[in-house]
Amino acid sequence: MMIDKRKKLLQQDPYLIKRYIRLRMQSKSRGLARFVMRRVLPLKERERERAIENTLTEFAKQTAKSRNLGFESSSTLFNIGLFFLIADRDIQSVKIDALTHPDPWKRSLCARMILLTIHELDLDKVAGLKLRAALENSGVSEEAKRQSAQALRAVRTAQQKAQKQFVSLRNSTIAHRDPDALMQYRSITQINELEVLRIANEFYDGTHLFLDVLPRLILEVGTLPGLLNQLRSRSGVKPKKQNV
Repeated sequence: MMIDKRKKLLQQDPYLIKRYIRLRMQSKSRGLARFVMRRVLPLKERERERAIENTLTEFAKQTAKSRNLGFESSSTLFNIGLFFLIADRDIQSVKIDALTHPDPWKRSLCARMILLTIHELDLDKVAGLKLRAALENSGVSEEAKRQSAQALRAVRTAQQKAQKQFVSLRNSTIAHRDPDALMQYRSITQINELEVLRIANEFYDGTHLFLDVLPRLILEVGTLPGLLNQLRSRSGVKPKKQNV
């Protein structure tokens, strides 16, 4: 029930007065929080952004180098790492605006871009059979395989949550456009940016579980036995298992 604007505020029902004041205070509080965080978050995220950018550059170099040398397993691992880092960088680029931008439409658009990034990553193409073949062909230890599988499960779980929870939003407002414009408008204006960021953080945690395991995998495939196993796999010779 709305307060009658023709009457003065103090002439309204006490319940309506309290409700009106509470809503106004909540709105002002959220606005103040966004104002403060818009100045604090970029400072906190700057170091993280630099780390991602530097790692992206190095992984791109190593992916190209491995491909040029014909080491397929090494190339596959660096490619997966680069794949996840690109997604992380995309999310990193818009997440502050998704939380703090003063324009609610811009916040919604950034949140929808995050959802689209998570939704559209085809993990099976980049980390399915290719990854299993890479680990087998280079003789990676069973423990390293177990850790990588566990990390990828965490990534898939976060992705599936986003796909299940936000499938209609993704289909109607960003990947496709609902022909029912009113429905599309309501979906855009009612998006919960905080919930989107919560799912994004779960996805980020999952990718970094894998990125934490990745150096061990790269070291194992990059040893002399690992490189020789890669060469043998190219010539059709069954690779030898490494002792751990």
